Amino acid sequence: MTNGTSTETIPVGPTPAADERRLDAVRVAQNYGIYAVLVVIVIVATIVYSGFLSPDNIKLVLSQNAPLGIVAVGMTLVIIGGGFDLSVGAIFAVSGTAAAMIATHHGAAEGFVVGVALGLVCGLINAIVITRFRVNPFVATLGSSSLFSGVIMLISNSNPFFVEKTSFTWLGQTKLLGVQLPTILLGIVFLLGWLVLNRSVYGRRVLAVGGNPEASRLAGVRTDLVQGGTYVISGLLAAFAGAISASQLSVGQGTAGGTMALQSIAVVVIGGTSLLGGEGSMTRTAVGLLILATLDNIFFSLAVDTNWQLISQGIIVIGAVALDQLFRRMRTK
Repeated sequence: MTNGTSTETIPVGPTPAADERRLDAVRVAQNYGIYAVLVVIVIVATIVYSGFLSPDNIKLVLSQNAPLGIVAVGMTLVIIGGGFDLSVGAIFAVSGTAAAMIATHHGAAEGFVVGVALGLVCGLINAIVITRFRVNPFVATLGSSSLFSGVIMLISNSNPFFVEKTSFTWLGQTKLLGVQLPTILLGIVFLLGWLVLNRSVYGRRVLAVGGNPEASRLAGVRTDLVQGGTYVISGLLAAFAGAISASQLSVGQGTAGGTMALQSIAVVVIGGTSLLGGEGSMTRTAVGLLILATLDNIFFSLAVDTNWQLISQGIIVIGAVALDQLFRRMRTK
């Protein structure tokens, strides 16, 4: 009360309701913005390349990128769990080369089984080194990548192995109801990845451990087992993808998968999975794959130099990580 007149304090700054609306807007942008980006890129693709939406081109794009997508499913689990895996490219090459080597002298089925089993072993090695010996995931998988690559190059004498057996090319070149088998396998792997992450106890624990490993440990979660499992799954899927790729190309070689690690990380990051762990979605990883595959298809159709493709890919990855950090800061505020 001043001079007989009542005064009323006027709130300054944003109200809780305004803060909540802003937070909702940030969540919507973070969760669904990637879909808007895909729509825009598809529209651009149809303008610059008239045959982009033709059924044959769509089938080709999906089949060509099936191995990358399968690797990205495993990478999504690793990153959500708070880890990092730079060895997937080497495991990819190990599996494809081993499968082709064995198929050359024995049977294709034996080759595929051994190739995928080697991926399981490689993933287990990563898991043990990281969870038992406490080696930083970046350093551990960088080192194991060099180790795996060196071993397969020694065993193969750095030679490619060409396999013309139809039993070997069946996995990568067969069509079912007009759709390439690798595309069908890609869909199955994404579905299984989605079920694991969203409908299983293990998936919930991966999210919890990636978000706060110490709190998860205190809550009784076996964090080492959970994180180690993501590396085993990643190794298994990288090997499966390597076997598919070798079957598609009728050749296995130790130099395959040179950019697979960076490309799979790019797909996951573009899809909005946080490199800090605890946040991610298989659905958005699928969208990230479609974005990268569409851009590659545009560049290929326009005969753009591969160097420009690498530059654009790098810019997109940096932009995606920067946006993730921006959204985190906005949510914190």
